Amino acid sequence: MLNLKTFAFGTAWAIASLGALAQATTAPVTPRVDARKANQQKRIDAGVASGQLTSRETNRLDKQQARIAATEANDKADGKVTAKERRQLNRRQNRASANIHKQKHDAQTAPVAPKA
Repeated sequence: MLNLKTFAFGTAWAIASLGALAQATTAPVTPRVDARKANQQKRIDAGVASGQLTSRETNRLDKQQARIAATEANDKADGKVTAKERRQLNRRQNRASANIHKQKHDAQTAPVAPKA
């Protein structure tokens, strides 16, 4: 015969276990990294639209952004982004930001299609 008290305790334990499991399997979030990534992509797109970036410069900057995204995904793969990994991502994004500025303000320009 199943005791009601034992049944209630077992049910509560099972629900708590599922909640802990669900919490453990959620991917870590990196809102600062994501916001900077979006901002840097906007800066690259603006450079393309204005003709400040050539196609070669754009490809190089896009590849750098892809490497940062791959590093972020790799850091998130184990379920936690450590402080050291966050610092590394920040340094990479600082370098990418400087590269965007440098390429947008150099002497090379791309031809811009006339507006209709």
